Amino acid sequence: MNKKYLPSALILYLNYFIHGVGCSVLGQAVIKEALATSWGVEAMAITAISAALGLGRLIALPFAGPLSDKLGRRISCAIGGASYAIYLIGLALAFNAGANGGYQIAYICAILGGIANSFLDTGIYPAVAEVFYSAPGVATMGIKFFIAISQMLLPFVLGIAVTTTAAGLVSYNPLFIGCGIGYIVLLVLILFAPLPDSDAKKVKKEGLLESLKKTHFSIESIAMILIGFTCTGTFQLWLNCAQNFAKEVVGWADPSIMQTYYSMGTLLALIVTALLTRKIKDVRFIMVYPAICLVTMILVLIGKSQALCIAGAFVIGWAGAGGLLQIATSVCNMLFPKIKGTVTALVMIASSLCNYTILTAASKMTPSGVMTMNIVLTAVGVLLGVFVNLRYAKMVELASAE
Repeated sequence: MNKKYLPSALILYLNYFIHGVGCSVLGQAVIKEALATSWGVEAMAITAISAALGLGRLIALPFAGPLSDKLGRRISCAIGGASYAIYLIGLALAFNAGANGGYQIAYICAILGGIANSFLDTGIYPAVAEVFYSAPGVATMGIKFFIAISQMLLPFVLGIAVTTTAAGLVSYNPLFIGCGIGYIVLLVLILFAPLPDSDAKKVKKEGLLESLKKTHFSIESIAMILIGFTCTGTFQLWLNCAQNFAKEVVGWADPSIMQTYYSMGTLLALIVTALLTRKIKDVRFIMVYPAICLVTMILVLIGKSQALCIAGAFVIGWAGAGGLLQIATSVCNMLFPKIKGTVTALVMIASSLCNYTILTAASKMTPSGVMTMNIVLTAVGVLLGVFVNLRYAKMVELASAE
């Protein structure tokens, strides 16, 4: 690793520190209530704005990766940072618009936020792997680490960022605007920071459609792609709707602390799971972690207590969000070594499709209904994990033969 890239790596990681706020802020019950009051809609309707982030990712993912390879990581990071700034500052403008189109403005801004996420992913994931070329796995896990730290601190920041407008409405605009300005600062810095991707520009890379034409899918590869859908649904439904369950069903006035326990679980999982993978095959986590999430959510739905909500937040943060999607992607890359880019892109597209469809459906359901839907979706993920594990030996044999 060249030490001159260390400041650049910090700039790249800080993008995901702010992203940790951007991707989870709309899941906070207090922010949902503030926005819903301003726009004259139900609190659960705000979940549809979160779903629009997934729609933005779906729009951008097919071409964001090839663009990163052809034009360089800097361009992708710049597009991502600029789009994310528009998304976050746009939320503040949408709040101020109130019932006069505020909800629609936020929806459009969220689509831009999803597009931003796609460009940041396809720019920063390979960039940090190129900076820390001797340990690319640890480098990408560092991204999840920065996200988890940000999400853990978010409930405490909410208490500082809250204000009251002249009309008497509760507002979190300082948080939206502050994060947006943060992205603008990082955008300026990344334009001048050195990045080790000059060689990538000289290598001709295939786009998603070109790779798909050469890909032969097996039932196992389809199962792995579907796991990208189910495991994303598990933690996204919890992240965006569990606090509403705690508030409306359990009767907990301010469940925002659940975010901190969720993030603590994620942080510990990143460390412990990384150690466990030295002795346990990655594919086992695809079966065991969803099963743990399934049991946890059933207990939360039946028990309906603050203690179970807190424990549930920690466990879902660990087993649902603590790198499970990354592990699934890693297993795909190992089992299909000749189509790594294609399979990775498809897993992420499945993940984004889940964000859009499942969260859109959740926005029209009761909190208890959302928890039940999450249980069913996670149960499907468990079955897919069992199938992949049963077929694992055969899959490895086929991969070796290729």
